[in-house]
Amino acid sequence: MNACVRKSRMLVVAALSLLLGAAAAVAHHSTAMFDMQHTVTIQGTVTQFDWTNPHTFIFMEVLNTATGTSESWSIEGMSPNYLSRNGWTRHTLNAGDKIGMEVHLLKDGRKGGFCATVTLPDGKKLANLPPRPGT
Repeated sequence: MNACVRKSRMLVVAALSLLLGAAAAVAHHSTAMFDMQHTVTIQGTVTQFDWTNPHTFIFMEVLNTATGTSESWSIEGMSPNYLSRNGWTRHTLNAGDKIGMEVHLLKDGRKGGFCATVTLPDGKKLANLPPRPGT
């Protein structure tokens, strides 16, 4: 095989690798599983706050007022890097904290979603997402 053909094949392989890698990165950061057009407000007690990459997670117990039972929710947040630039720390939420939260629910009906804002026990409100254009 001559050098020109070998070089062409290597360029094609490199280009395909870049395209596939970009598609995987976009898929990873997709919000397709959340209803990003609507938010609901929930109140509950934090059971765990994971300050981990690539996304933080807030686990909480939420009272279902219709049934009177407690439900375990898992709420995804932005990265620690993004949140730390917006006033959060790994100690912002602690087990036992009673908080309010605006959430973009999971489309499949599971108890979870993507956090839009958190209202801390002292009433301070922290954003998790950048403001939407026009708001």
